[in-house]
Amino acid sequence: MVTVKMLKPYYIKADNDFIRVILAYQYFSVLIDEQVYQFVPTEAKEIRINRKTQKVENMGARFAFQKGKDIVYLTMSELISLPDFLLQLETIAQPYYFKGEENTNNHNNETAVTIRKLEKMNLQRLIDKSLDERDEELFHSLTKLL
Repeated sequence: MVTVKMLKPYYIKADNDFIRVILAYQYFSVLIDEQVYQFVPTEAKEIRINRKTQKVENMGARFAFQKGKDIVYLTMSELISLPDFLLQLETIAQPYYFKGEENTNNHNNETAVTIRKLEKMNLQRLIDKSLDERDEELFHSLTKLL
């Protein structure tokens, strides 16, 4: 069984698209069958997270862990399947995510515009229906809403 003993970034680099969690020797270790294996940066050295979707991008990355002469490789997909890894990674990356308001406001504006268009189209259909049924009272009340 594999569990994360420690996950601390050596440093974090954030740009417009990604959060890069850079790893180093003493900062990342796992327990494999109750044996501590230390991260060694022989292959993958970073975890790359999309700032907008908050998803790990480098799923094909392979991380090396060493205990004495024994080296074990774990892929990002294997690490992601560990709940404690995801929890620690989320805690590390959380301050670097884009704030929800920026994306939500844009999404809410688009939604409001779409709803207004649909309401107007529905109102026009109701006006057409009132004309078909020769209901003057309903026609006049609906045209006031336009």
